[in-house]
Amino acid sequence: MNIENKAVNAIRILSADAVQNANSGHPGFPLGAAPIAYELWANHMKHNPQNPGWQDRDRFVLSGGHGSMLLYSLLHLFGYGNLSIKDLKNFRQLNSSTPGHPEYGHTIGVEATTGPLGAGMAMAVGMAMAEAHLSAVFNEKDFEVVDHFTYVLGGDGCLMEGISSEAFSHAGTLRLHKLIVLYDSNNITIEGSTDLAFTENVMKRMEAFGFGTFEVKDGNDLDELAEALKAAKADKTRPSFIKINTVIGFGCSQKQGKASAHGEPLGLENVNDLRKNLGWDIKESFEVPDEIYLHYKNIGLKKAEDEKNWNELFKKYSEKYPDKRRLWDAFYSDADTKMLDANEFWQYEDKPQATRNISGTILNRLKDIMPNLIGGSADLAPSNKSYMNGEGDFLAGNYTGRNIHFGVRELAMAGETNGILLHGGLRPYCATFFVFSDYTKPMLRLASLMGIPSIYIFTHDSIGVGEDGPTHEPVEQLAMLRAMPNFNAFRPADATETAAAWYSAVTSKRTPTAVILSRQNLVQLKGSSKDALKGAYIIKNSVKETPDVILMASGSEVNLVMLAAEKLYEENIDARVVSMPCSDIFDAQDEAYKEKILPNSVRKRIAVEALSSFGWERYTGIDGEVIAMNSFGASAPQDKLFKHFGFSVENIVDRVKLLFK
Repeated sequence: MNIENKAVNAIRILSADAVQNANSGHPGFPLGAAPIAYELWANHMKHNPQNPGWQDRDRFVLSGGHGSMLLYSLLHLFGYGNLSIKDLKNFRQLNSSTPGHPEYGHTIGVEATTGPLGAGMAMAVGMAMAEAHLSAVFNEKDFEVVDHFTYVLGGDGCLMEGISSEAFSHAGTLRLHKLIVLYDSNNITIEGSTDLAFTENVMKRMEAFGFGTFEVKDGNDLDELAEALKAAKADKTRPSFIKINTVIGFGCSQKQGKASAHGEPLGLENVNDLRKNLGWDIKESFEVPDEIYLHYKNIGLKKAEDEKNWNELFKKYSEKYPDKRRLWDAFYSDADTKMLDANEFWQYEDKPQATRNISGTILNRLKDIMPNLIGGSADLAPSNKSYMNGEGDFLAGNYTGRNIHFGVRELAMAGETNGILLHGGLRPYCATFFVFSDYTKPMLRLASLMGIPSIYIFTHDSIGVGEDGPTHEPVEQLAMLRAMPNFNAFRPADATETAAAWYSAVTSKRTPTAVILSRQNLVQLKGSSKDALKGAYIIKNSVKETPDVILMASGSEVNLVMLAAEKLYEENIDARVVSMPCSDIFDAQDEAYKEKILPNSVRKRIAVEALSSFGWERYTGIDGEVIAMNSFGASAPQDKLFKHFGFSVENIVDRVKLLFK
């Protein structure tokens, strides 16, 4: 047995041992796909184990995240971040570096958090989009400082999920030729044969999407794998899809080719059988011969040469193109807060405007402050006001454009946006109607989990959508986003608060942000201020030091409660008005600030929001009340809907009076 076959089997043995030791996990995928991973990482992929964050490295995403031990074994054998045998022994244990599914920012060498099948496919497309844009912006003749591939490995489940079809359709349209999809085709899912639910001709589907397609008949044949990878990399006109026929649980006599190999430990007897069948003489678990470690170390040293050569190239590039180097540094730096703090950023016309329109104005100011800002909409840019004027369209043949046309693909759009950000060098955003945030939710959750500051523009934020009716009127969506850990849902009431929302979004380091905007015109509010950056603030205070009642709202309803406060004062009820554009940020403030805004001594409180009431009880308390939606809305002009559902000054005043009876 040659050293390469031994190196492949080391991945298999470590994966099986770790799953068995944890008594939990998915051994089948690593056993079948080990040759794919080895051939790619050892002989084709550009990476440096000593510097996992090298900017021109190839990206690798394990979309089938349940096969995480495949990746952890690779990272250990190549010496990434000193991921040790002890770490492999702690697979799936509390606080270990080897959680059940790969987590970005948690384990060195993991490019994306994957778990929901297909998500990695969309994020890989985003990474390839980022590479295409950066190469178009920065590369010069003889100085291709951005020149790398994105590889993504997944299986039947990844291809069944709709997100992959959305993303592949987009990738084919964009002709992203540096995207290579590796399909581990083992014909098995949890319930049994794929014939139960998945009989389509995948190769024909990928051809229809615009991919070049290749097939490896024997996934254990390293030479055949090498030829397919070389052919895929040589195609300069389209993305590539390589179907690789494998056997799930390969090497385990009792389980290979069966569904039982997928998601449960093999059992000690079967692990011993695996060792015997693979010709692995060492009986002790987690033991790998020194010759195999040396083999991986030598490969890693050769890989380091790629970065060394790039560093030399980049140095010469920086000397010859100093303006480009300065631009590069700007792309890889945080937003310039001096320019964001300037008065120009915060100044707007004192006239009624929809916050979506104000957001569009801000976006076109930001594009000049942030040259690495890139993004677009799910075919709704004219409505979302998410187009950057004069910046061109990101299209096949014109990757310099900064406006992305995602098409009607909300789920993939959000996943691709995450992938663009994960790649590095760019600050992406995407946009759709707020009610369709339901389609984006799984990818928003992944952004929150990864701690990446992706930006999502959601317009048409309430029943103010009006005539389109309940199918287009968001009700429960804001509560859903507020419930998510590490996520800022920002619903501004006017221009100043919209500027604050964007300021918060582009300066965030580890938290994604949704900027939630109105379709209808809103007045510019007296008293609105940069204090919106604290999540909630007093926009109109009571005359007395201690108010009789506190009125709270977000978005378009803030003006309603301010007008109601004036009416109440005429009737000797002194109200404080609190604008709460982002409860997530307010909750993170210290107790002194929260007590200042919402003193515990004031028990009479009313919150007003033209969405679900869920969550507001934290601020209104048991003595307070919420005026909100408890249905899906209706189809009618916006002003009539607001009055019909109780969002009027008169109703707010009447409900406050009831608190005093």
